[in-house]
Amino acid sequence: MNTAGHPEATARRGLELTPFRGLRYDPDRVGSLAAVTSPPYDVVVRPDGLHQLQSNDPYNIVRLILPQATTPAERNEQAARTLRGWLSEGILTADPEPGLYVYEQRDGAGLLQRGIIGTLLLSEPSEGVVLPHEDVMPHVVADRAALMRATSANLEPLLLTYRGNGSESVTTTAIERMAGQPPLLATTTEDGYRHRLWSITDPAEMARIRSDLAQHQALIADGHHRWATYRRLRAEHPSPSAWDHGLVLLVDTARYPLRVRAIHRLLHGVPVARSLALLDGLFRVQRLDVPLAEALDALADSACAGNAFLLAGDGAFHLVDRPDPDLLSRTVPTDRPTAWRTLDATVLHATLLAHVWHIPEDDPTRIAYIHDAAATVEKAEHDGGTAVLMHPVREEVVRDLARQGVTMPRKSTSFGPKPASGLVLRALDV
Repeated sequence: MNTAGHPEATARRGLELTPFRGLRYDPDRVGSLAAVTSPPYDVVVRPDGLHQLQSNDPYNIVRLILPQATTPAERNEQAARTLRGWLSEGILTADPEPGLYVYEQRDGAGLLQRGIIGTLLLSEPSEGVVLPHEDVMPHVVADRAALMRATSANLEPLLLTYRGNGSESVTTTAIERMAGQPPLLATTTEDGYRHRLWSITDPAEMARIRSDLAQHQALIADGHHRWATYRRLRAEHPSPSAWDHGLVLLVDTARYPLRVRAIHRLLHGVPVARSLALLDGLFRVQRLDVPLAEALDALADSACAGNAFLLAGDGAFHLVDRPDPDLLSRTVPTDRPTAWRTLDATVLHATLLAHVWHIPEDDPTRIAYIHDAAATVEKAEHDGGTAVLMHPVREEVVRDLARQGVTMPRKSTSFGPKPASGLVLRALDV
């Protein structure tokens, strides 16, 4: 294939994936594999969800990725003690030889996602190998870095995507061949997803896969903060070291397209009436006395014509759209592409949060980022805050902006399905 002018041809090098000895739960030592898994740390946002995961099994992975204690230092030390204890007790054991792991997720509605888990050589954004598409919050990176330092482990893989040419590649062939064999593990989690995992340990086959992936660049689909954490920790340790690599799941979205969903906002302590009052004359506002599903349909219809949001928290939904063009020209930066300036997330952060509502986007006491729309509304109604529901961005827009080196506002997208945490971990000293 002629790659002249192709975005991936401009990268100085491609993806460098390496095998590792995965840490996995001994199924004979836990209640069930499903009971010890968890969604990624930033999806477990509600205390009731955290408590449920903790009660599912005393060895649930949430005790490592979201340890509970009075201070951050105590939380991290607790996670480190827990991990050491589970290793010494044989709850978690290292596989006997390094491998690349084939991971499959399947739901009951026909979705099938397969990818490959390994440790990826870290790179700078300027190298064009791994493309971020969102900004990160420094306090979250600092929190994740402290946890990784304490545990000396990558506790859950990032989700990265790359674009194959749609035909059978070496990697795809290997993945689909493994999917026809008995897996190392298989489990179905409470959300209805079936998970299966295999290990490729043949050196020749791993070499072929690594050579194939070296032709590609990747987009960070989920895990911007953990990728930034990997890079921070690598900078702290003289190279070469185990910190030069980070745990990732790579999915070819030409073969297995991901779902792209929005991440919603919860404004703490801001009643809906106040949020709406500040929009008077700046946006069109329509009250919708309909169920959530119908309100989201109305949001989708309106988003096709321009920027649109749903506000909730007072028992109704309020469709906010048709922003004043003069307001946008005064508040949205003009030094970036039109595709970025017209994003809902850009207008939300640059216009609504910064200019109209005066809410800092990185202050966790003022704003929360929640993946589930119903949970966002429920919490807003319970706490007297404002839920701001978003419409998702198309993957092509995300990838095109990333290739231009343009990052979207933080928490703009939610790609999925996300890998379950707890199926395979990486200890840096194994």
